[in-house]
Amino acid sequence: MRLVIARCSVDYAGRLTAHLPSAPRLILVKADGSVSIHADDRAYKPLNWMSPPCTLKEGTGEDAGVWTVVNKAGEKLIITMEEILHDSSHELGVDPGLIKDGVEAHLQELLADRIETLGEGYTLIRREYMTAIGPVDILCRDADGQTVAVEIKRRGEIDGVEQLTRYLELLNRDPHLAPVRGVFAAQEIKPQARVLATDRGINCHILDYDALRGIEDDKLRLF
Repeated sequence: MRLVIARCSVDYAGRLTAHLPSAPRLILVKADGSVSIHADDRAYKPLNWMSPPCTLKEGTGEDAGVWTVVNKAGEKLIITMEEILHDSSHELGVDPGLIKDGVEAHLQELLADRIETLGEGYTLIRREYMTAIGPVDILCRDADGQTVAVEIKRRGEIDGVEQLTRYLELLNRDPHLAPVRGVFAAQEIKPQARVLATDRGINCHILDYDALRGIEDDKLRLF
């Protein structure tokens, strides 16, 4: 990973155009080829980025200090460096990834096997659908054929909604999948997480672990 802190301006040219005026920013260049520009706020979310596959060309001569990042669709991210304050590279190696606890892993397996739990007509595309920022727990299609990304948690909190939001932003850039909507599924969803999910157009779904396992409710019934 390469870390560059620089005073720079950024221009994006693609399906739309965007401009970031000159300011000090952090630029991350990852081993997968992705480039993202960050301010000293907004938590994880970059100001602008280019997902892989893409190429980075650093200008020379009269164009020295100009970085041009181009993806396979021909979209461009042009970073104009005015002053570089820090430039370092670090070898991070292969990341082992997030290890889910046993319940979450089993919930994912059970839900994939019983995907119709989310609604009639749902069909599974695959579990652990890999993206440049990590695997989506379940990718499926609803009865209308729309792609649905499902994030599964034992306890649904705000960070889980944020995680699914990142996946949706990335998946919706893929013309073969877009439009992609999200489902946040958990055994329990905190009120704040539900409010945030609703605000972002993400559906919430409560998972009944025993029902998914095929275990009957042991409460007394009249009928």
